[in-house]
Amino acid sequence: MSDVSTALGVRLYPDLVEPGGLAPALVQTAARHQLDIGRVTAPEQGRSRFTCAEATSDRGVVCVSLGAQARYFMIDLRIDGEVQARGDATDLLQVAQVAAAWRAGCTLADLTARYPFMEEMKRHPVAHAQ
Repeated sequence: MSDVSTALGVRLYPDLVEPGGLAPALVQTAARHQLDIGRVTAPEQGRSRFTCAEATSDRGVVCVSLGAQARYFMIDLRIDGEVQARGDATDLLQVAQVAAAWRAGCTLADLTARYPFMEEMKRHPVAHAQ
């Protein structure tokens, strides 16, 4: 069994094996559906090079990783390193759609309304000591 099929778990993600992991499969999916998701990267070493992807734009980073026990894609939308929205999608096309919508200027409120599996993270003001 190849490194990629071992890392991905062929039973859960057989469609990601041939392209070589999550990042190249995400790029292929976006291209097939004519979605602009920006530059997509993956870690260079270890298991995560097959199981993680980041779509980077001027607005922030859409980080994607794989569920281990069941098939789903965990999405974190980060701005300056802080998670602004998160969700779990069941289809790679949904991931590409979220990344493209965010890159195109969709607000967090519109994004979470359009993709109900995404949830905006609630921000709580930091209490300052008196």
